[in-house]
Amino acid sequence: MFVIGGGGREHALAWHLRRHYPDTALYCAPGNPGISALATCLPISVTDLPSLANAASSLEIDLTIVGPEAPLVTGIVDLFEMRGLPIIGPTAPAAALEGSKVFAKGLMRRHRIPTAEHAAFDDTAFALRYLEGVPGQVVVKADGLAAGKGVIVCDDFAQARSAVEAMIVDRAFGDAGRRIVIEERLEGDEVSVFALVDGEAVALLPAAADHKRALDGDQGPNTGGMGAAAPVPLDRELRERIRSEIIEPTARAMCAEGRPYRGILFAGLMLTREGPKVLEFNCRLGDPEAQVILPLLGTGLPEGFSALREGRPVPDGLSEARGAAVGVVMASRGYPELSETGVPISGLEQAASEALIFHSGTSRRDGTVTTGGGRVLTVVGQGGTLGEARARAYRATDRIRFDGMHYRRDIGARLEAAAHARSAVVPVGRR
Repeated sequence: MFVIGGGGREHALAWHLRRHYPDTALYCAPGNPGISALATCLPISVTDLPSLANAASSLEIDLTIVGPEAPLVTGIVDLFEMRGLPIIGPTAPAAALEGSKVFAKGLMRRHRIPTAEHAAFDDTAFALRYLEGVPGQVVVKADGLAAGKGVIVCDDFAQARSAVEAMIVDRAFGDAGRRIVIEERLEGDEVSVFALVDGEAVALLPAAADHKRALDGDQGPNTGGMGAAAPVPLDRELRERIRSEIIEPTARAMCAEGRPYRGILFAGLMLTREGPKVLEFNCRLGDPEAQVILPLLGTGLPEGFSALREGRPVPDGLSEARGAAVGVVMASRGYPELSETGVPISGLEQAASEALIFHSGTSRRDGTVTTGGGRVLTVVGQGGTLGEARARAYRATDRIRFDGMHYRRDIGARLEAAAHARSAVVPVGRR
């Protein structure tokens, strides 16, 4: 098997595949120091699609799983399928669900899939005129891929105007912000829902709660994710609404528009008073959600996709979580604005005796693991309850040291409190 990517999500994927298929030859490109203990790492960039395909062909890979969004949006699945190479993921036309927020919003509007009221713009003057007529708070989003940072949650008109000008005029996110979406700011509890999709066939995985803000108490700027907890205990009625009102209609809509979706669909949802509404779609597993969902699965993802394709029931080991997991992201000094790299990391072996350690942004220099990005590690504690999982995660983080490190101390706290209160719909990280 072949995993494409080199972050924490891909480390979790490699760990998941090694756990469920221990005798399978496993490769990863480009991988990272953590993944290298599980798989043979190939020095190939995720954007070098021809070289990735050549490697899969020469190594006679029986299945490729793509972690990050960029190669999906640029057509890695199209290339692999053209060459007869087995791969899991959506084609480029289907990956537009993540690659273009304008497309995704249009699809939801055309097919009446619940989402926030919104409008799209590529002209600053028209966007500002629209903002003047919006009565409430808004969220401004870059249309294209922006490494998880192209979303600005605005408290007032001045912040919204600055966001619009930063994206369209200043090109803060490059061409990704050439077009933008302005949408109403939804109120409620946020949840990350993942599904295996093959055409119109879908199967839900356990849901997770992501923590986007940089600081405790959901304060500070949005990030790519400072931690996650799973499972979110959605009651049967809500889970069915998510399936019947969002996931299944989206799968049917993509088929109807000639873009059948095959792969992992990530729906970021807000649980509003009117019901669940879509914040965004992603065309792959989330990061850091993958790091807390995959350890809870009792069955390998490839088995789930095979069942969908063959019309068989998906194993319960994919839909039902086994225990609970809490993942704490340890970040470099300056993240999310800047990333300090090359800083030695200590305590990894000691921490690994307590929790799973997934490398997100690390390098190896002279035999020492060092920081190599903004989000450095995801430390995942597991347990029978969220409380046990949180305790193990934080005991492990206390054993890790690198200069400038910072992390939130409240990952999973609200979810744990709600679990104690036996609430079916729980408060999680707010936007």
